[in-house]
Amino acid sequence: MIRTRVHVLVLGSLALLLAAAITPTPVCAQVELTYSTLFPVTHRHTQLAVEWGKEIEKRTKGAVKVTMFAGATLSPADQCYNGVKKGISDIGMSVAAYNKGRFPLTEVLEVPLGHKDGKQMTKLMNAFLKKFNPKEWSDTQVMYLHGYGPGELHTKKPVRTLEDLKGMKIRCTGTSAKILTALGALPVAMPQTEVYDALEKGVADGLLSPSEVLKGWRFAEVTQCTTKSKAAGYSMTFWVAMNKKKWESLPQDVRATIEQINEEWIDKTGKAWDEIDAEGVEFSKSKGHEFIQLAPQEDERWAKALLPLRDDYVAEMKQKGLPGDEALKFCVDWLNKNP
Repeated sequence: MIRTRVHVLVLGSLALLLAAAITPTPVCAQVELTYSTLFPVTHRHTQLAVEWGKEIEKRTKGAVKVTMFAGATLSPADQCYNGVKKGISDIGMSVAAYNKGRFPLTEVLEVPLGHKDGKQMTKLMNAFLKKFNPKEWSDTQVMYLHGYGPGELHTKKPVRTLEDLKGMKIRCTGTSAKILTALGALPVAMPQTEVYDALEKGVADGLLSPSEVLKGWRFAEVTQCTTKSKAAGYSMTFWVAMNKKKWESLPQDVRATIEQINEEWIDKTGKAWDEIDAEGVEFSKSKGHEFIQLAPQEDERWAKALLPLRDDYVAEMKQKGLPGDEALKFCVDWLNKNP
């Protein structure tokens, strides 16, 4: 009787072990992240962002999937940061200047600093972020920043001197309004998504922007000239950020993987800016677009007009209790050390 009971127990245990062996191990639910960007679906930066998401999915073995919403369809460009903060989208890409005053210390990156291209500026932006870790970004988890090569003046009529520019209505955003004011133009603030219509209807006479917009945003159709000025070369701060709670909910190994990919995308994105700038120039030339390089003496006049912007930035940051002098010195020194 005892032996029979032992046999029953043994057989029962074996049955349980066999059932466990053939029962599939539960798979953790896939994390699906939404990504909102202002760029159109066909734009290189949208494509690069899609590749970023696919690389995350690949390296996490499918644990994380990113779904893209391009062309500001999920959240308008100027509301994208709040959208990420509130969880309307899990990830977002937009421009810091669209939320004027929200990222004060970071505005140093939009003062004309004399950078040479998008790759250099993008690396500077992320070096700045790591160095200062500004509190102004603390309500999201910033993935990385990026910016273009020296911004240029794209207009409907030629601009060769300050006198030509005086009184012209030029589209801008954030800090670039100060550049235009210093040069004698009339700043017209609006998101990038509204610029084409504004130029077409005469609401604006031109815009400050990198040359990539001539092709990527089709602005070569509504402008005829581009003025290049070394002194006026500037950039805008583009950001990619994730909702804080969503980021903190991810496993540590997944976060580490994403951080590694972010580092790789800093180089990829900076390089992409330069490539699409070159494409914009070539495309526009084929359409008869005129490119004007300011004469050295004239460029000096523009430089002199813009020099006070650095002092103004430092003074504004001092009033806010922020280390603007340190931020400006860091950026200038970094560019000199990393040509």
